Amino acid sequence: MQVVVKLGGSLFYNDAGEILVDKFRSYADIIGGVSKEHKLVVIVGGGKPARTFIAAARELGASESDCDWLGIELARHNAELLRTALGKKAYPRIAESLDELALADCQNRIILMGGLTPGQSTNAVAALAAETVGADMMLNATDVDGVYNKDPDESDAKKLDSVHIDELKKILSGGAVRAGEYRLFDPVALKVVERSKIKTIFFDGRNPKNLEAILAGKEIGTVVTHEEN
Repeated sequence: MQVVVKLGGSLFYNDAGEILVDKFRSYADIIGGVSKEHKLVVIVGGGKPARTFIAAARELGASESDCDWLGIELARHNAELLRTALGKKAYPRIAESLDELALADCQNRIILMGGLTPGQSTNAVAALAAETVGADMMLNATDVDGVYNKDPDESDAKKLDSVHIDELKKILSGGAVRAGEYRLFDPVALKVVERSKIKTIFFDGRNPKNLEAILAGKEIGTVVTHEEN
């Protein structure tokens, strides 16, 4: 099975912004293990360091495009750390375009990516990657356990086991689109997932074993559906 995995950058840093090296190792172990049965493309987000750099750049007068490039580079650095942890199981460089992804996909190695283009989150990169390689599913690891009907910090928020793409768009409408401020999904990611009907699962990535469990068939997180109402 061809699978695209998006790992939120926040999963790899503590509140102080320090790198969680053991989390990189844990994900490398899980991803390396499941790659024996599945073809994998893994996109890593920028996390707290990207937001810190972007905030500083914005304060210094940088354009939103410049801020996006900072986020892109930092996401690629995170992807490089995971590539290093994976060793020879990984394609030897971070794919920096969809063309490069398509070429690398011909090899039997795990492909790592970070950001691609200003104006797109790494969620959009993951969706475009899934579309490019014809992925059977996209797994999105976040720091919450799925999609909620409203802000998960609100006391009456309810986690959804499944959500139709139309409902997901409503839930996420009005989200920020400035560099470093993308919510669960940005508009580009939503559009790509919708047009290609990509099976997408949002799950709690704080426990790397959840990725392994989903690929083993366990129902974890929230599944995005595309069936007609």
